[in-house]
Amino acid sequence: MTGSAADRLRRLRWALTALFTTMNILGLVAFAWWIIRDDARQGEIQTDADLYRVTSVMSRQVIYNTTVNFSLVNTDDLNNGCPQFAIMPGGAPSFKAHLSKKECVPMDNAVLSGLAADAVRTGLVTGYQKSSRGGLVRVRAERLLNPDRRPIGAVVAVTDMGPVQDDHERLVLFVIGGCVVLVVGLGLAGHVLSGRAIRPAAAALQQQEVLLAETAHDLRTPVAALRALAETALQNPTSRADLLPRTVDLAVRMGGIIDSLLVRARLAAGVEQLAIQPVWLDQLVSGVVENTPADGAQVTVTAAPTKVDVDPTLIQRAIGNLLDNALRYGRQPGATAIVHITVRAGTVTVADHGPGIDATLAEAAFDRFSSTGGSSGLGLSVVRWAAEAHGGTLSVYNAVEGGAIFELRLPVSGP
Repeated sequence: MTGSAADRLRRLRWALTALFTTMNILGLVAFAWWIIRDDARQGEIQTDADLYRVTSVMSRQVIYNTTVNFSLVNTDDLNNGCPQFAIMPGGAPSFKAHLSKKECVPMDNAVLSGLAADAVRTGLVTGYQKSSRGGLVRVRAERLLNPDRRPIGAVVAVTDMGPVQDDHERLVLFVIGGCVVLVVGLGLAGHVLSGRAIRPAAAALQQQEVLLAETAHDLRTPVAALRALAETALQNPTSRADLLPRTVDLAVRMGGIIDSLLVRARLAAGVEQLAIQPVWLDQLVSGVVENTPADGAQVTVTAAPTKVDVDPTLIQRAIGNLLDNALRYGRQPGATAIVHITVRAGTVTVADHGPGIDATLAEAAFDRFSSTGGSSGLGLSVVRWAAEAHGGTLSVYNAVEGGAIFELRLPVSGP
């Protein structure tokens, strides 16, 4: 299979949608076929029941002594309604045929006589015929017997199938239309469900791609500098003593970058969980400052006792990134960096005396791949991610007298 992993996931989503929709289509087709067939069968059963009622009643109403008497037939309500019927000799001893008074559907008498003849011969005939106008009719011909159990004729009942067919066709259209709507709805539902099914894989893939991009982006510069130092050391053996500390610093910086990326990736992927616990924020910040080389910079801390619920390792890294960002970029050209850190009520404020941040680019300063005024995109994005992971926030603005101010707000522990 060709294409990127994201393309393969998209194709997988469409494949899952197609599979889900196809399975539902097969089920709906089977269900629709059963409904349509059952409706047709029920319509036929109901029609045959009406015809049977006519033929059975009329068979009992015919009086036979030596001749056929229709006096009871003429007074029966069925003689004036539908289904219509005819009582005919059908090849038996001849008598004058009787036709019901109401013609519900035009029928050729020859057809009725032929049905009566078949019934006299076989006992019972049911099926479909054509009316004089070509319409479909349902017929039932039942043999008449005299007291000696000999055939004397047959009762032929006929009903128009037009209304039944119309009802059936309406049901077919309704079922087909309903199935189409259901297929569309189920297809959309399948697409949504398949999207949810592959969402964890897509999220993991996105995290992997971001991790790779971040690693390549942030290691590119130190790797290039490390190579330049190594080449310089090879070309100038006398300078190796001066270049070695710078090489070590670059290696340490690269290790910190990789550690930050791995911690973020493992937490985002759920491999590790935040170890939330009550922490004295002022003490944690003081410890970070003490363990961070100032390289001649002036770093002051004003802290009030503040207890917060955080993962101490992750917050140490976030505050270290803010301090490192201020030490690297929070200075005027040729001047010593001056950084002041304030800790109060769950908020860590890091202020520098650098050129500040363009207000229009302040939000972009937290973007993973942005670099405003030379700041590290990764460092600030990790700080913001750590703040959000704890339910806090990270904001930045410029001081009136100059310099950038970063505020990291964290949830304060309850009493």
